[in-house]
Amino acid sequence: MDVFEAMETCRAIRFFTKEPVPDEMIDKILYAATRAPSPGNSQGWDFIVVTDATIKQALSAKISTVMDATVGAIQQSMGGLDALDDVTRRMLQGTVNMAKTLGDIPAIILVCGKKVYPPQAPTEQFVWSALYPAAQNILLAARALGLGTCFTTYQNTCEKELRELLHIPADVYIAAFIPVGWPAINFGPLARRPVEDFVHRNGWQGDLRA
Repeated sequence: MDVFEAMETCRAIRFFTKEPVPDEMIDKILYAATRAPSPGNSQGWDFIVVTDATIKQALSAKISTVMDATVGAIQQSMGGLDALDDVTRRMLQGTVNMAKTLGDIPAIILVCGKKVYPPQAPTEQFVWSALYPAAQNILLAARALGLGTCFTTYQNTCEKELRELLHIPADVYIAAFIPVGWPAINFGPLARRPVEDFVHRNGWQGDLRA
């Protein structure tokens, strides 16, 4: 698949089938992740791949409880999900569904890393400079293979329990929690505003989006 086609159709997938994903495909995705750029080629990333059903179910139970409460609070403050715009409503519904079905999704990849750059004085800023490009490569590689993914911050809903369950050291940062599986809905095309809405040529020249 052409890289531009992958980018144009790499929709966030929050509904998956239960069909298993071969280990070789997960390995190929991880290979792609490690082709990402990093500060000074420091490669300060680590990837936790969760396929154990018991662990996935434990994560699902905790995360779905938090998501139910979050969406419930939104419904109460906004007068129900019907009061939200269509995109936000579908996103929230999909997020809740994905949390409840994590146990059935074949794999979860956590993109993690430590402070390693610059060597003489490692700083947090450069952690994200390595981890986010690696996460993006995971999304694109999965799409090229026909697999669905969704970049989430589910780790923030239960970080203490997640660290204990997966034995993640305190000095390891967690950038993304990415479910991987076969999509139960169609890919893109993505809904994006025109490029020129965001481009400032040869300087800012005022707010082009005003």
